[in-house]
Amino acid sequence: MPVIRDFTLPANLGLLELPEGPNAKLYVAFYSGNDATTKQPWCPDVRAAIPHIDAAFSAQDAPAVAIVSVGEKAEWKDPKNAYRTTWNVQNIPALLRVERVDGKVSQTGKLVEDEITDKAKLAAFLA
Repeated sequence: MPVIRDFTLPANLGLLELPEGPNAKLYVAFYSGNDATTKQPWCPDVRAAIPHIDAAFSAQDAPAVAIVSVGEKAEWKDPKNAYRTTWNVQNIPALLRVERVDGKVSQTGKLVEDEITDKAKLAAFLA
């Protein structure tokens, strides 16, 4: 499955569209926005996690991961930021696993920061 780089997050988790199938999952990775000068994510933890996420989701049979930018640093630091309030993402990078549970779209797991760069934790999370 692909790494979806230009993903638009819906207003809430319940509106997130999942792939079809009995074990359908979607992963959503929250990254910092890019620094205007370096054109790289402004968060060093995000820069460290990107190769791990790209590698984990590049296999032909890997599930899909949607990449979402939380914006510039000042925007992210705002306690009223929608990613913090609606999506309960308090740390970046964050990787959420979303599945249909009893017919309802639900978050079933989350890795944050250096948990994503831990190969064993990331593999177990995706298993």
